[in-house]
Amino acid sequence: MSLPRNLVGLAEAMRTHGLEVGSTETTTAAQAIEVLGLDDRRTLREALAATMVRSADGRPVFDQLFDLWFPSAPGARATDLADADVDALREELTRALADADERRMDEIAAATLELLGRVSPDDESRGWSSAQAVDALAPQRLIAPAQELGRGNGDEQGEGQGSGSGGFTDRIDRDELRSRVAEFRQRVESEARRRNTAVRPKERIARYGVEGPADQRDFLAMSSKDLDAMKRQLDPLARKLEAKLSRRRRAHRGGIDVRRTLRAAMATGGVPLDPVYEQRNRHRPDIVLIADMSGSVGGFSGFTMLLMQAMQSQFRHVKMLGFVSSAADITHVVKDAPPGVSLTSWALSQAALTARGRSSSYGTAFADVLAEHGDAIGHRTTVLVLGDGRTNYADPGVDALREIGRKSRTTVWLNPERSSSWGTGDSAADDYARVITMHECRNVAQLRLFVERHLV
Repeated sequence: MSLPRNLVGLAEAMRTHGLEVGSTETTTAAQAIEVLGLDDRRTLREALAATMVRSADGRPVFDQLFDLWFPSAPGARATDLADADVDALREELTRALADADERRMDEIAAATLELLGRVSPDDESRGWSSAQAVDALAPQRLIAPAQELGRGNGDEQGEGQGSGSGGFTDRIDRDELRSRVAEFRQRVESEARRRNTAVRPKERIARYGVEGPADQRDFLAMSSKDLDAMKRQLDPLARKLEAKLSRRRRAHRGGIDVRRTLRAAMATGGVPLDPVYEQRNRHRPDIVLIADMSGSVGGFSGFTMLLMQAMQSQFRHVKMLGFVSSAADITHVVKDAPPGVSLTSWALSQAALTARGRSSSYGTAFADVLAEHGDAIGHRTTVLVLGDGRTNYADPGVDALREIGRKSRTTVWLNPERSSSWGTGDSAADDYARVITMHECRNVAQLRLFVERHLV
């Protein structure tokens, strides 16, 4: 494939993964290649990243796709580790981690994939698996030996200078070594993508083997580790959304006040005529969340509730009602939840939320909301229902939901499932969507867009 086609293919793959890359960025990247050439691959990577990636969030996706469209030389790399076994690779990696030797880690990553990453030992056409290789090598077990080795090297270099190591220094060293192990994993993944381009179409690898930006990953497909990582971004996300909502509220103004406009124009004889606008009362809504806390969608509900809690200054009042098979007020629990706690695991252990079982029961939950918390819903209230609408073939409670919508200012359902799945199996999403407005909200990007457009 020619260089222009490679560049266009890279841009198309980036767009497929949700990155904004237009013709301007692609043209600028081509000009950068013309100036810098192709001799230094690292320089080429940085130049294309600078011209094609608009935000730091898109850089990990770009790096994965760059390895596919601009790979280094095909085939196995020639290193002095060609005959090394697993123990020898671990020993070499321990030294490389202790010395922060990036070039050596590249060589070890290539040798690791060659030795341990073949999907089929007798058939290279089956490709290579980075996960298989990393699991077999287990680099995380080398952190302690690498720390000991690094401490020994440091003692030799700092002997007689009064240097010492304490608990704080040890923690810093361990954190640094963990980050190096993570970088080594990425090197193995990059090597696997390079090798796999020789046996599989790069377009297929880009579609199925490249992780998209964190804010575009489906909530329902996230592991607990991924959700914890996303929760660490809650405060920056909340601050950005609060700033946007505040600007929009300030920008909203009423109609022209004719009397005040004419009075102001008398001083200038009507030239110029500056319109005076009516003051618009800024509305800060009450928010009531009705959240399915069951295992299937608990991660999405928990993240959304924590986001609303972080943005509470934008609302007059925030009340959170959680349910599995019965509903209860969990506002204070969410407010006081320590970082990293799993609200889903907590919810499944609470009798107040599981009075009728540990499976989702939307009908009984909506009935509980009306009976026990109906006074929290009024003409100033925006109700957000969080859940996938899968009723386990029980009563969906459509009439109760209709009554909630009638009592509130507005009621909106945020569904973490794809809209194409609504109404399939035990999903009553189509029935609910006929009563209130339902939005697909599969990832953080869609959640952020909803907040920006609708919670004003």
